[in-house]
Amino acid sequence: MIAPFVSPAWLREHRDEVVLADVRYGLGARDDRASYAGGHLPGAVFVDLPGVLSGPAGDAAGRHPLPDPEAFATGLSAAGIGDDALVVAYDDAGGVMAARLVWMLRALGRDAALLDGGLAGWDGPPEPGEVDPPPASATARPWPAELLATIDDATDRGLVVLDARPPERYAGAPDDLDPRAGHVPGARNVPARGNVGADGRLLPVDELRARFAAAGATDAADVVSTCGSGVTACHTLLAMEHAGLGRGRLWPGSWSAYSRDPARPVATGAAPG
Repeated sequence: MIAPFVSPAWLREHRDEVVLADVRYGLGARDDRASYAGGHLPGAVFVDLPGVLSGPAGDAAGRHPLPDPEAFATGLSAAGIGDDALVVAYDDAGGVMAARLVWMLRALGRDAALLDGGLAGWDGPPEPGEVDPPPASATARPWPAELLATIDDATDRGLVVLDARPPERYAGAPDDLDPRAGHVPGARNVPARGNVGADGRLLPVDELRARFAAAGATDAADVVSTCGSGVTACHTLLAMEHAGLGRGRLWPGSWSAYSRDPARPVATGAAPG
């Protein structure tokens, strides 16, 4: 399988071999498809995160649960991503949104990678308008249970639970996304956006390993990766794999599911609790 991250130079060399996917997503009222149409990497197709990479929201499932395998296959086919496609995805947020598509494909055994540096790291002019995806057919495959975690795993003190949200949301700053603020007691804050430097490129492997080790994560097999709704947590998992720590598990519901259960305790502040 391809490495979880590729450079712009690699993409230039292999451009004719890949399906390039624009997976921009904003938490506010931004029109992501309009942003894509306003300028994207040449030849990139648009993949809608809420529409293709997520199933129906619910209290137990959270805001962005994994879609039904049949629905995901339909969405991939419509985007021009077939079973044999080699996918390179990017966004305008350091890769933390596009990571969702890459993790989902890799979890199903398909070749996919994040473009290191994303939209800002590309040195060519953007292409306006929309790209008509090529004909493609994707087969539905079940989500592998061994790569997924549950709310019970996320509350297991014997596991290393990493919360990829920004520090202020982890600590309990109020927002309009979820009914309660804070974090799962015992979860440790390793913000996904901190996996990249000021230049928007992924940190060196030794720095990534040090970040995760500081949170007690030296083997991804012990890790449950969480965030607000199972999106940016995917970047944590890809960064750990890139750093040679193996493959951890994603909790798709994450805080958006946990916070909707009033019986669950909540921790606030910078400490795990």
